[in-house]
Amino acid sequence: MDSARVDVARFTTQVAQDENLLTLVVGAQLPAELLPYGFNAVGALRELPPGVPSEVLQRRPDIMQAEHQLMSANANIGAARAAFFPRITLNTSTGTSSDQLTGLFSPGSLAWGFAPQFTLPIFDYGRNRAGLTVAERDRDIFLAQYEKAIQVAFREVADALAQNGTVAEQLEAQRSLTHATSESYRLSQVRYNSGVTSYLNVLDSQRSLYSAQQGLISVNLTRLSNLVTLYKVLGGGSE
Repeated sequence: MDSARVDVARFTTQVAQDENLLTLVVGAQLPAELLPYGFNAVGALRELPPGVPSEVLQRRPDIMQAEHQLMSANANIGAARAAFFPRITLNTSTGTSSDQLTGLFSPGSLAWGFAPQFTLPIFDYGRNRAGLTVAERDRDIFLAQYEKAIQVAFREVADALAQNGTVAEQLEAQRSLTHATSESYRLSQVRYNSGVTSYLNVLDSQRSLYSAQQGLISVNLTRLSNLVTLYKVLGGGSE
């Protein structure tokens, strides 16, 4: 019981801190009716549709920043995208990455395995010959930063999809475990009331049920956090 009281105090603190963080992000006190209570209140988060095109990653702030840096160096963004941006389908229906996405990373090290398939005249080197060498070096830097931004984006998507592929199974297994421990607790209570066993068995079953319920909350939180992460790494969604 004291352990449960400690959990209540700890989680109450976390809720208060989260509400303070929401107030900071929004810039105003949130009405009570907008605050979620329990997982049912946030269960309406829209799951991502299957077959999301990789082009949605072009809306990510880091990739947009890299493209604007390229434009400042007189780069042809269309040519840069054609050369460096893989156009593949992100399989979000099963939560695992498509073969195309997996193929971007070599086994083991997960190093980037994509290279431009052809060379295009990406840059317009301008007319000012005096500053041409410096401009060329700056453009090379911006191009490397652009390629790195794309690599980071696809790696983050692959990681998020890898977790998404197993979290549903974890949730199903944890729900089954919680149901089983709940039934065990009910039966131990019946046996105690019938005089078959001592109350120690009831307490032990109750403790197991409490642990399983805490595990279910944790897996639910992981599922929701992963969905938020998917929206983030995909640049805000899928449309």
